[in-house]
Amino acid sequence: MNKAKVLVVDDSAFMRKLISDFLSEDPRLEVIGTARNGQEALRKIEELKPDVVTLDVEMPIMDGLETLKHIMQQHPLPVVMISSTTREGAENTILALQYGAVDFIAKPSGAISLDLYKIKDQIVEKVLLASHANLQCMKRKSKIPIPPQKQYSKIESNEPIKTNTTKKKIVCIGTSTGGPRALQHVLSKLPETINAPILIVQHMPKGFTKSLASRLDSICRIRVKEAEDGELIQKGTAYIAPGGQHLQVKKIGMSLAVHLDESPARNGHRPSVDVMFESLCTLADYEKIAVIMTGMGSDGTEGLKQLKASGNTKVIAESAESSVVFGMPKSAIAANVTDEVVHLDKIADAIMKYVDA
Repeated sequence: MNKAKVLVVDDSAFMRKLISDFLSEDPRLEVIGTARNGQEALRKIEELKPDVVTLDVEMPIMDGLETLKHIMQQHPLPVVMISSTTREGAENTILALQYGAVDFIAKPSGAISLDLYKIKDQIVEKVLLASHANLQCMKRKSKIPIPPQKQYSKIESNEPIKTNTTKKKIVCIGTSTGGPRALQHVLSKLPETINAPILIVQHMPKGFTKSLASRLDSICRIRVKEAEDGELIQKGTAYIAPGGQHLQVKKIGMSLAVHLDESPARNGHRPSVDVMFESLCTLADYEKIAVIMTGMGSDGTEGLKQLKASGNTKVIAESAESSVVFGMPKSAIAANVTDEVVHLDKIADAIMKYVDA
């Protein structure tokens, strides 16, 4: 069996030892080296040719973000970021995902987490998953968008979405590993005049989804925000489920509103794509455009089955070619619930085709 070769990068000797020990216990992984900072990491990558790198966000001499930029420019390979849950740590992690990191792991308690053993299985799982990531789509050079000079203010006074007229549309997107970068590609291409609200479940822990929403809002023409319980849903706005909470839709009078709860995780996920999709099944007077993108596993497939059975639903799946991890889209395609399978670059066009139909 070919083991995935891993380079562990962290400025803490304790953290390097702990992460290396966790990974080495799995027979599918081999830690071939460690590095104390970004400069040393770049030398070790050149010398050791690892398959995956775990990369601490906060380091002296050359931090994780700067190191990641060099890796993706010089030696593109799967990188898993190791991050603190501070506000700055979360913001830098979101930037790292936009720059090309496959995934991230949140330290449970600060830069030196003595209780890192609590997430040992998650560390091993994410590194293994990264070793199988679609390197070709990661190598594809994608410019980080420059925030547009808005000549208008984002629509804050939209009428809440009413439920008593015909031909109303609602877009719902589910994604996981590789999702933040995929969401950037899709949402940045949608016009601010889109005649539908957008609901998003991105598998991500508590403390990171607000930074994700803020980052996406800064580069998109539509408004992007972390969803709040009870708020009325508006056209031209994308609502991202907060980490650790399920996102559903409920009717309040003639309007639609966000409903968040901390009910049990579904198949290990909270927020769950299935839960979001299923909540839209009762909206008989809506046409639903459901999108399933890159991610491991099958979250979303059961929800898509129910959406298709409820009628008035078009389903777009991301293609294997552009998916960082072709798990969630593959599951939906295999279940025969998709209407289109398209490259990431074409998903926004496919959404608008159905919204404008």
